[in-house]
Amino acid sequence: MITRKVTLVFMVVGVGAVLMPSLLSASRRLLSTTMAASSAYVPGTHSMAFVTAPSQEVAKKIAGGLVKNKLAACVNIIPGITSVYEWEEKINEDPEVLMMIKTRTSRLEELTKFVRENHPYDVCEVISSKIDQGNQPYLDWLGQIVPEK
Repeated sequence: MITRKVTLVFMVVGVGAVLMPSLLSASRRLLSTTMAASSAYVPGTHSMAFVTAPSQEVAKKIAGGLVKNKLAACVNIIPGITSVYEWEEKINEDPEVLMMIKTRTSRLEELTKFVRENHPYDVCEVISSKIDQGNQPYLDWLGQIVPEK
């Protein structure tokens, strides 16, 4: 279907500009709309996972392993957070860093396993949220970096 529309644009360009400017413009709009629709993002294909760590060093080690193993396209390490939580019947307040991990939803189980195996906490946080929409070129890149399971 796209091939036919591309051919139409080339035919219009080849005819000349005598009475074709509006037809050429309409053809370009149609081609652009069709191409955008063909690469439309399927909501939920990718996810963001959130993991806290006790230090920048631990977070960098985990982030590097996730990216190296193609379980994440990008990991943002956000310093300076304070976590308040209950553990063993005691209220704790600790400085931590937060990793915001971009991945494919289909790879979350493997990502979680990797984090658990490489994290110093007895019970580490790995929570996720599906990505409904975003910048299409970024989402395309994310899909190229993290292969489908």
